[in-house]
Amino acid sequence: MKSLQKALLAVIAGSVMTMSAQAAVNYADQPYVGIKAGKFMVDDSDLDDPTAYGVYAGYNFDSNFGAEIEYVGSNDVDVDTGLSGVNADYNLKTYGAYGTYRYQFPNTALYAKGKLGFAKAEIDVSVDNVLGYSASSSESDSGVAGGIGLGYNFNPNVSVEAEYDYVAEDVTLLTIGAQYKF
Repeated sequence: MKSLQKALLAVIAGSVMTMSAQAAVNYADQPYVGIKAGKFMVDDSDLDDPTAYGVYAGYNFDSNFGAEIEYVGSNDVDVDTGLSGVNADYNLKTYGAYGTYRYQFPNTALYAKGKLGFAKAEIDVSVDNVLGYSASSSESDSGVAGGIGLGYNFNPNVSVEAEYDYVAEDVTLLTIGAQYKF
């Protein structure tokens, strides 16, 4: 066997052993912080879906159960009013507190995540016209919220997650995030 092939096999074998070792890491008693970005999906065909960005923090009580809080906001999205000289836009914000459950797939760095808790969603709407008149309004909805996702542990401290969350009636959220565990 040539030296290059032997070196390549050694790197692959080392990577597989590292990924298997990561799966054996115990994530108990571990706080973490993270950032996420994605899309709010609003069940209204007249409204464009805003870009979402957020921060979160949590604590793993043991290898499976934990708690998490998060804030996710959006950019301002223009609304087509159909009226000449009238401009409108809206944005969304959510605040949530969740219990979490993680299932680590055996012999891999991949895990599944579920969360269930309470969230508050706020929408802010602004309207103005060419005559200089403007108005704004805010509305909020609170209730049970939750989500599911998949994550990958690059090492004991760094992971990425993709999540789908139910935030409120007519609002869901699809995000990709990264987290750092202490």
